Amino acid sequence: MSGSSRRYTMASRRLTAVLALLALSPGRTVSSDQIEDELWAGRRMANARNALQANVVRLRRFLAPITGLKGDELIRTVGGGYLLDVPPESVDAHRFLRWADTGAELVRTDPARAVVLLEEALALWRGPALLDAHDGLRIRIGAADLEERRITAYEDLVTAKLGVDAPRISVPELRQAAADHPERERLSELLMLALYREGRQSEALDVFHRARRRLAGDLGLEPGPALHSAYQAILEQDELLGRPHQVLAYSAGRS
Repeated sequence: MSGSSRRYTMASRRLTAVLALLALSPGRTVSSDQIEDELWAGRRMANARNALQANVVRLRRFLAPITGLKGDELIRTVGGGYLLDVPPESVDAHRFLRWADTGAELVRTDPARAVVLLEEALALWRGPALLDAHDGLRIRIGAADLEERRITAYEDLVTAKLGVDAPRISVPELRQAAADHPERERLSELLMLALYREGRQSEALDVFHRARRRLAGDLGLEPGPALHSAYQAILEQDELLGRPHQVLAYSAGRS
């Protein structure tokens, strides 16, 4: 949760998992059955409910001096489950999603504002999503969804920066992202446009050929229309690529 840059170490991964599950749905009840299934999936426990209650008590005690709230005020017992009684904006994951969504909506119409929101959203990250929060199914799905949205937000940020001719695009960072996620053609497309913007046309075209060989070798596929469109525009030195806002015609809204 937001509000302090200080880090705290949980006593166990189970406590981290309980907090993560509740924080993924702030203000909403998460049933005891769901939490138990997350903590002890595939393992029979005759006293699972008592064990869960004990973990919640420990979590409340851990959070009380940090938040200044009584444990049962922060984590409430409600209708056969538990509820983290905080507004969504106090949880970094939800702030990230809100800013990322708003930034994405503004990429075409107000790229300068989109850059600000997307940079703020990505600045909330401190490492892999839900790190050390156990390995249950819901945690894994939640982490995968957040990581996917993180990559998309980064793509939107680079797109917005291209749209305002921002000089802050890090080509090495973008190149690394494209290498780390070869399945995401949009990253290769953005790398091509960023290289071309720096006057590195041959390198930009080489990115396309490398992506094409990789797709053919790994998946037996050809690059999609967006990547082909960017390649053709660079090959022809399309004058629109020299106009910051017009470059969005090649890159905005693709995924």
